[in-house]
Amino acid sequence: MEIHRLHAAAIDAAAPLAAAFRAALRAYRGIESVPDLASARAELLEYLEKGWPVYLAEEDGRPIGYLVCRVDEPCVWAESLYVSPDHRRRGVASALYQKAEELAASFGEDTVYNCVHPNNDGVIAFLRARGCTVLNLIEVRKPYAGEQLRTKIRMDDQVFDYGGSGNDGRSL
Repeated sequence: MEIHRLHAAAIDAAAPLAAAFRAALRAYRGIESVPDLASARAELLEYLEKGWPVYLAEEDGRPIGYLVCRVDEPCVWAESLYVSPDHRRRGVASALYQKAEELAASFGEDTVYNCVHPNNDGVIAFLRARGCTVLNLIEVRKPYAGEQLRTKIRMDDQVFDYGGSGNDGRSL
């Protein structure tokens, strides 16, 4: 497996992964969708234009995972982490995430920040295994028009309606 920085010329190779990631996030909210390659290309290009590091994992020249890092120096945020289902539990996510940790260390930081959809059990378990825990973030907003608030979540003494929409769509 090779991990390298994504460049604009290779966006078409990474776009199917980004499109699958977005479809998976929508599924956490109960929305069925098909991967949108054009939107994925545009999203990846936007990240590169902002100067955000995007790392691509490849096996035998085939993209199998990617990670987008947002740098708000000195903080590094793992914006998107996705591994194709047929390559999960093989160390791909760990190798990608190590790049984010190295980037954070280059700014003198010892942690990477993550926003995770609360239904994303796989990434939550992955991050917990790396020593991460929930610290202090909860998103509070008005429901979107037509959004179905299907459940409730408890945070200490507070109970919140939960529609499952995540933050701005860029949750892990």
